[in-house]
Amino acid sequence: MKANPIVGQGTPLHRWQTSSHLAHVPVIDILDLVPAGSRAVIVAPHPDDEVLGCGGLLQLLAAADRPLQLISVTDGSASHPGSRRWPVERLTVVRPQESAEALRRLGLPLHQLKWLRGGFADSQVAARETQLLDFIERHLHPGDVVFTTWREDGHCDHEAVGRATVAAAQRVGATVHELPVWTWHWATPEDRLVPWQRARKILLSPAQVARKRHAIHAFASQLEGDTQIGLPPVLAPYVIERLLQPFEVVFV
Repeated sequence: MKANPIVGQGTPLHRWQTSSHLAHVPVIDILDLVPAGSRAVIVAPHPDDEVLGCGGLLQLLAAADRPLQLISVTDGSASHPGSRRWPVERLTVVRPQESAEALRRLGLPLHQLKWLRGGFADSQVAARETQLLDFIERHLHPGDVVFTTWREDGHCDHEAVGRATVAAAQRVGATVHELPVWTWHWATPEDRLVPWQRARKILLSPAQVARKRHAIHAFASQLEGDTQIGLPPVLAPYVIERLLQPFEVVFV
């Protein structure tokens, strides 16, 4: 088992903001990635990854009336291990509610959005990766454009979901693109482990970034740790700021 790279405060935001390497990543129009007549499918390991990784992308797709399918693989109930304030029973209920509120804040048409919950155990996805592959495959159509977390993102669930989604998309004839989420924490702008040659930027307006910020703040459980057991918040301010740049990156 490889070491967990999500430790400390990670790479400072200013290193990303001042990187000429990142500045030269080509720009792409999301509507070219998801052409008219195509359905966009977002496969999120936890209830919040769909906003953290592609909250801007979702706004652009919704504004263009592209059909959207969201698959939440887990309920995110393992985010506060050992916490009495945020026990598993509470998180199982709260986290999907937070996700619904975040999607509402993004302006998504919830009455049209198709949303599936996978029911896989948080932090244990890799143990059931074969079943996950089969589950995702059942809900993909040929011609879908699928977005999921990068297979080397640094979180075990993100990586397992990425692997399973890529394999399922290949089986059914769908296109798949990967999203860095925790990569912004452990990687650096010149990191050779990151497939920068596949990276493309989707530009976001200040209003779209502001709406994404508002949506992220719907995840109250993730903004709060548990001081009684020394547990820091999952979404500390320095984590959030790295995810609120005026663009989102996809690996095509």
